[in-house]
Amino acid sequence: MRIVGDLDVTAAPRVKAELDDALLAADPVNVVIDLTEVPFCDSVGLGVLVAALNNVQNRRGRLILVLAHGMISHLLTITNLDRHFETSWSMGEAREAMGAAA
Repeated sequence: MRIVGDLDVTAAPRVKAELDDALLAADPVNVVIDLTEVPFCDSVGLGVLVAALNNVQNRRGRLILVLAHGMISHLLTITNLDRHFETSWSMGEAREAMGAAA
């Protein structure tokens, strides 16, 4: 799944619905979310990502966030969520990691 634009209070309901649909369709529940084109994320957007992670973990799946250097990676670091989310710097690397786990 690829998210483009701000992940904020305005976009969060749409992103949550898309994530929920993707998670329901996934079997096994292994999801890669490309955030490389997300310049800004507020607390509501971060909550959507945390909820998705919890959902995936509850279903014994795997979630990888693809990040660019910048705001999102910094946000995960300062909130200590970088310790909970698996991250990658490219879609290719994330797909390879998912394939290795299969």
